[in-house]
Amino acid sequence: MKLAVADRATYLYTGGRAHVTGQPTVVFIHGAGHDHSVWTLQTRYFASHGWNVAAPDLPGHGQSEGPALASIEALADWTVALLQHLEAPRVILVGHSMGSLIALQAAASAPQRLAGLVLVGSVAPMPVAPPLLEATLTARDKAHRMINQWSYAPRAQLGASSIPGLNLTGLNERLMQRQAAGVLHGDMAACNAYTGGFDAAAKVRCPVLLLSAALDRMTPPKAVAPLAGAFAAEIKVNKVVLPGAGHAMMSEAPGAVLDALWQFAQPLRSGSTP
Repeated sequence: MKLAVADRATYLYTGGRAHVTGQPTVVFIHGAGHDHSVWTLQTRYFASHGWNVAAPDLPGHGQSEGPALASIEALADWTVALLQHLEAPRVILVGHSMGSLIALQAAASAPQRLAGLVLVGSVAPMPVAPPLLEATLTARDKAHRMINQWSYAPRAQLGASSIPGLNLTGLNERLMQRQAAGVLHGDMAACNAYTGGFDAAAKVRCPVLLLSAALDRMTPPKAVAPLAGAFAAEIKVNKVVLPGAGHAMMSEAPGAVLDALWQFAQPLRSGSTP
């Protein structure tokens, strides 16, 4: 479906289901150079099991109107504007990689709107290697190959797939190719420049899930500790590490990601703490 968010035409995937008043809502924010489709399995399951789902294409990505926004803070403000459009007083906000920084900053800006926060493949700060940042600007195909090399575990690099017959790295390369010129560079530059993660974490007022993958070389589990320690002492922080997957865990281990999200979200449906 299409709606206007901050005066921009925005594509919003709902898992194929209409909004149901009174159902809990979960919002999924994609990462750099991607769109809503990275959440296909997780969104469809939630939408088919009693949840309202909203998975937007960020401005300038996928089917959403551009231009793309240049900073995590601006993207977080846009996300808060999206939340205001949804018929839900409080939501669970899920973000992957760049999307996790957006979700974190949005949670700090509008804590009253969140029932839970899930950060998938997240660290703070989230620096981008200079060769990759340069390649996103001057050699886009090279940047795509570098991202695939660092995002997927060895099995996926050799062709293994959670869905038989599907080439995960080829699918990811095609997804990045579909984005407009300059979008990937802007996304990576925004991640590299964002320094507000710890301050944002200190303002979060809802339960948190930090979901990592054991073979993630972009945001390795051991690098999550500083961010985990930045949340207030009274905030329940759940940490889960998925074996055998890399940074692209939603496609490499879709069932395991879904299980972790579901186990975190279901208790929040009734107001208890996971």
